[in-house]
This record gives sequence, structure tokens and C-alpha cells, in this order.
Amino acid sequence: MNQSIPARWYFDLVSPFAYLHLKRFAELHPAFDVEPVPVLFAGLLKHWDNKGPAEMAPKRLHTYRSCVWAASQHGIPFRMPPRHPFNPLHALRLLVGLGSPRAAVDAAFDFVFGEGRDVGAEWPLFCERVGVGEDEAARLIADPAVKKKLMDNTAGAVAQGVFGVPTLAVRGRNFWGSDTIAWCNAFIDQPQMFESGEMKRAAEIGIGAARKEVG
Repeated sequence: MNQSIPARWYFDLVSPFAYLHLKRFAELHPAFDVEPVPVLFAGLLKHWDNKGPAEMAPKRLHTYRSCVWAASQHGIPFRMPPRHPFNPLHALRLLVGLGSPRAAVDAAFDFVFGEGRDVGAEWPLFCERVGVGEDEAARLIADPAVKKKLMDNTAGAVAQGVFGVPTLAVRGRNFWGSDTIAWCNAFIDQPQMFESGEMKRAAEIGIGAARKEVG
């Protein structure tokens, strides 16, 4: 029997790319044992002093259209919610409180990007879709331990060099983006991929110029 390969999948429900990635998990190496790990994308952006694609108007539109295109190419149902970006905090805490089971994560992403629904405006229905009542959901998202777990997930991701979502972390390497499945699979078959040739040299290239702050 082949040994399973543990992998951590860092995601935020606000990311349409995470939805597209999740919908293609059947293409991942069959040995993967993927653990979904909710994180706050905003926390990653803050730590790395970065901006999300939705924070720049031209990139925001390009991002949405590129997701529509990618979904169509892979036969994935896709519809942007009526407002984006939205605040995913309560939804993420709820998933954390439930233990982030794959079924609930799938249901959450299907709700937002499969059906294009509004988590905030349709919170009772969202709770129902992920398998919990409103009262229990309210208890979970207010639980200090749940809040801390989400913060710890985010800090742990940062400590491992995760800067964006979705990221699949496997054997000490991070594969960021919905288009890295083939690369990640190849790494499993070629575990020394990063230790030679141009892959190794990529880690040794120096910085030739740095952007100056205006002020």
C-alpha cells in the first residue's frame, strides 16, 4: 500500500481562486491527504505588506473575468457573489469551529462561488448549508478558542512562508495558486526538483533594484 502524503491547504473563503483550486482536487496526486486550513487572507496581506487583487480597480476586474474564463475551461460552475470582496471572518470562524471538515468547506465555497450567494445577507442559509443551526453557529464564532485558532492558523501559515491563498503546503514546499496542481504533482514524483538546475539557482538570484518609498 502506498503511504499517504500529508498536505495542508491554506484557504480563505473570500478567494475565488481557492474555489477553483478546490474544484480540481481530483487532479491531485492520489497519495495526497489534504487538510483544509482556514486562514485570514487579510492577515497574510498585512504581514507581507501586500495588497489583494481586489484592492486595485483594474486588477479587480481582470481577476473576476479570469476566474470566469478559468472556470469555463474546466467545466466548473462559477458565479461571483453580488459583493466582493466581502468580510469572511464569521464564515471562517464557523468553519474552524466545526473542525474544517471537507464537506463543510466544499459547501461553503459552493454557496459563495458556485451559486454566487451573499454570506452576510444570507447567513441563516449559509449556516444550514455547512450543517449547523444559527444558534450553534453564533456560539462557535464567539468562542475565544475558535477565534484564537483562526489567528494561530494564519500566524502558522506566515511562519511557513505562505503569502497568499490558495496555498498547498507539501513536504516543506508551498505551491501557491489554483494553477499549480501539475507542478505540485511533479514535485511528488521528483522530490529533488528544487535542489538542482535553474530551480536551485532561482533561490540564489540577488536583488538588482528595490522600489523606493515616495515621501
